[in-house]
Amino acid sequence: MTDQDATVKARTARACSAILIAGPTASGKSSAALRIAQALNGVVINADSMQVYRDLRILTARPSPQEEAAATHMLYGHVDAARRYSAGAWLRDAERALQNIRSQDRLPIFTGGTGLYFRALEQGLADIPDIPGHIRAEVAEIAARGLDALLAAARKASLESPPQDKQRLIRALEVVLATGRPLSAYHGSERPLLGPEEPLLRIFIAPEREYLRTVIAQRFHDMLRRGAIEEVKSLLARRLDPDLPAMKAHGVRNIAAALRGEITMDEAAAGAIAETRQYAKRQMTWARKYMRNWHWVPDPDTAVRLALDRLQSAHNTGNA
Repeated sequence: MTDQDATVKARTARACSAILIAGPTASGKSSAALRIAQALNGVVINADSMQVYRDLRILTARPSPQEEAAATHMLYGHVDAARRYSAGAWLRDAERALQNIRSQDRLPIFTGGTGLYFRALEQGLADIPDIPGHIRAEVAEIAARGLDALLAAARKASLESPPQDKQRLIRALEVVLATGRPLSAYHGSERPLLGPEEPLLRIFIAPEREYLRTVIAQRFHDMLRRGAIEEVKSLLARRLDPDLPAMKAHGVRNIAAALRGEITMDEAAAGAIAETRQYAKRQMTWARKYMRNWHWVPDPDTAVRLALDRLQSAHNTGNA
């Protein structure tokens, strides 16, 4: 890289402190991020809760080794499937990655499909300590007995005004049992990584619905051809807790059922495709609620053009 190139890229990075690229599964986010990173001396940072797991490169559609070699990628496949990785843990890892990238005067490009991760970037998360495994197991055992059992445990723990939603109640009970303090005690401890004063470019890739449905089906069949079945076999051989997040990745449960002879592999594929389509629908619902002010584009090519045009325009303006 020449000194002039380095100056241009440094100015571009200052014109936009980070690029955020979100979208439903199979929308082409990773390819767009890679192309932008190559053009702008950027680093791609994973913002997908499933692509953190090293055991599931194929089923979670992680970038290939060739793609990872084409530009710097961070927070992909760095977590063992036996670990319960949380949004809080991701935010801490993302902070370290961001510091490293900015120390090199490079452009961070966050991309993924986990809306909570993007929300945490800009709004922060309550600074709640990690929940020990034995507490999670205790609460899971209570939850298996139903909502009434959870409410009784909440009253015993002196949890005031416990939520009626089961998942929220589980979380509230885990926190109070692990820390002795209710969730409300942690409100106000949120610290965002990307402040409101920072010049951010937020892009949401929203393909047409029928196109996305077709791509999701094609991609899953391609995953089967490329070794998804062997990937699940290896995961099952570890005899991990089926309640772990990695064990709930789309396709794992379906392929596992086929391997046990409970259903055919065609039925497994149909089920996994249906679940993935429903997940994409939920991602779109989240985005319409929380990402209304992002730049919505129909495809990866438009996302790349938007990023390059916007940053080049900012650079030209700065030189005028």
